[in-house]
Amino acid sequence: MPVKRVAVIGAGVSGISAIKSCLDEGLEPTCFEGTNDIGGLWRYEEKSEVGRPSIYRSLTCNTSKEMTAFSDYPFPDNYPNYLHNSKMMEYLRMYIKHFELLKHIRFLAKVCSVRKRPDFSSTGQWDVVVDVDGKQEFYIFDGIMVCSGHYNYPYLPLKDFPGIKKFKGHYFHTWEYKNPEKFLGKRIAVIGIGNSGADVACELSHGAKQVFLSTRRGAWIWSRLWDNGYPIDTVLFTRFYNYINKWLTTSMINNWAENKLNSKFNHTDFGLQPEHRFLSHQPTFSDDMPNHIISGRLQVKPNVIEFTETTAIFEDGTEEEIDVVIFATGYTFDFPFLEDNLKNIDNEHTMYKFVFPPFLDKPTLAFIGILQPVGATIPTSELQSRWVARVFKGAKKLPSQKDMMVDIKRTRDKLDKQFLKSPRDTSRVPYVQYMDEIASEIDVKPNPFCLFLQDPKLALEVLFGPCTPYQYRLQGPGKWAGARTAILTQRERIIKPMRTRTLKCHQPPCSVLCWLLGAGLSLSLFVFILAING
Repeated sequence: MPVKRVAVIGAGVSGISAIKSCLDEGLEPTCFEGTNDIGGLWRYEEKSEVGRPSIYRSLTCNTSKEMTAFSDYPFPDNYPNYLHNSKMMEYLRMYIKHFELLKHIRFLAKVCSVRKRPDFSSTGQWDVVVDVDGKQEFYIFDGIMVCSGHYNYPYLPLKDFPGIKKFKGHYFHTWEYKNPEKFLGKRIAVIGIGNSGADVACELSHGAKQVFLSTRRGAWIWSRLWDNGYPIDTVLFTRFYNYINKWLTTSMINNWAENKLNSKFNHTDFGLQPEHRFLSHQPTFSDDMPNHIISGRLQVKPNVIEFTETTAIFEDGTEEEIDVVIFATGYTFDFPFLEDNLKNIDNEHTMYKFVFPPFLDKPTLAFIGILQPVGATIPTSELQSRWVARVFKGAKKLPSQKDMMVDIKRTRDKLDKQFLKSPRDTSRVPYVQYMDEIASEIDVKPNPFCLFLQDPKLALEVLFGPCTPYQYRLQGPGKWAGARTAILTQRERIIKPMRTRTLKCHQPPCSVLCWLLGAGLSLSLFVFILAING
């Protein structure tokens, strides 16, 4: 049987995952990248280009390196826990070089169209047209992996802001924002309190005359650091917490999280208190926001109801002179190269597990990385790619269309019940649960209870430690011999980049008694979880 050829559209983190996963399964990938380099969203450019992702110069990852890594390639131990975009690019280049992926990427190759072939119902093949230097090239592929992301087309809701067209100042989307230099001494209104809005507002407030952050519904503000200064995702995203959460009510989790966040700073006093509960809407990451608010450099305001030539009028009746308006209002999905019945896949959940369109005769089209995980993107995209490659290869089968539609409706109903109706939440998934769900499709989900009988030390770290991507390389297809070591040394890699100063007085080692108490507690918790899951 000939090797199946797969087109990978985009050479960002999802595209890189797709290439590697195809090669692991003996498929032949060709990645088409419209620009002259890899990286996608993580590659900083001085100018924004229509139809491409764009980031600001200071952008830093909101997920820690151990939770963000590819599952068979940990970050260097001296890399910081939260990575600047330049460090992320270094890592991606190392990964591509290590696995020799560059030869499978065609740069400056824009995919113009992807169409089902006339015999698609029997072959599942696609006609692909690619523009290279103004010349069209024609291909036939057995599978398509769309990895172009969802930060390419900024959403600018000008119709929702009367008077903006007569505003004499400058207004634009955060997609165009690069650095704060040209905004020194300005009075700036930032519309939207998502991660980009929070980042840009805080950065600008260092040098602007005044920054106003306008929000319709407020937000719960996360910090990258949790108890004892450890990365928040390494503390909260564990299998143990995942098991415990199954036994807690939504109200209990909301109360705990809201009390925890308010203990750092009172969201009501800071003007941030949202109307929704914690679990109902995506929280915002910002370490700096409370400091900028308490120092007066940043003022939180309600929604803008109207702009005049020189001012913004807010819902509370206040009016402020404004020089610049920056919209942090999200993005829209668009896949212009697809057929009409496929290109309009939007923010509504219409795909099986956010990956496969359920209505095709053959499952040879997949979307990688177009969901909103409450956690890192690289591991979710990578696991999706591993699943898709197995399906394309024929090693795994999807359920019937009827069963997929039932699953889609069940997921949709759950999301509608749990979250606000918002583009940020329609494709939101809890990290550990979603990773395990996809891992189960390809038989790589670890079982800490079975593992305890073979390797108790590893089992304890898998159960109580951060649910790092390496856990999905311990067994099954794609098993990696280095996974065990990567898991058992992950805490060392978390601590090392912070200890850049040698201390003369070291903390005394734990006594044998403390160690025994800790081991006994861990074992008791393990038995308890085993009992409630038995």
